[in-house]
Amino acid sequence: MSTQEKARPSRRAALLGDRPGSYAIARHVRMSPTKVRRVVDVVRGLDVNEALDILKFAPQAASEPVYKVVASAAANAQQTENLRADALFISQVFVDEGMTMRRIRPRAKGSASRIMKRSSHITVVVEPQEAREAARTKKKNTKTEKEA
Repeated sequence: MSTQEKARPSRRAALLGDRPGSYAIARHVRMSPTKVRRVVDVVRGLDVNEALDILKFAPQAASEPVYKVVASAAANAQQTENLRADALFISQVFVDEGMTMRRIRPRAKGSASRIMKRSSHITVVVEPQEAREAARTKKKNTKTEKEA
C-alpha cells in the first residue's frame, strides 16, 4: 500500500460533475439486468413526466422498479436542487449487474443443476432541460469548428 491514497470521487461528481441535477439508485432489484435494460432503453432521454406515463402503462414487470427510481430521482432534484419536476429530463440511465444467488434444482440420478437468480442495480440521472439545450449547442459548435 502506498502512503498516499487516492480519494475516490463522490458518486455525484462521477455522474453529474458540476452540472445541476440529481440521481437515484435502486440496488439489488430482484430482476435480470437484460429484462430491465429493455425497459430502460425506452425511457432514456425522455422528459420525466413523459417517462413516468410510459412506465406506468408498460406491460413489462421491470417497469415498476424503473418507475420508482425515476420518480425518486425527480423527487431528489426537487428537494436538493429546488428544480421543477416538469422541467427535468432523463440524461443518463443504466443498469448494472448485481449479486447473483445460486440455487440448485434436483435432477435425475442424484445430480443437480444450477439456477442463477440474478439481480440488478438501476441508476437514473435527471437534469434540467437547459442542460440538454446547452449540450446540443456545444456539439453543434464543435462540429462546425471541425469542418472549418
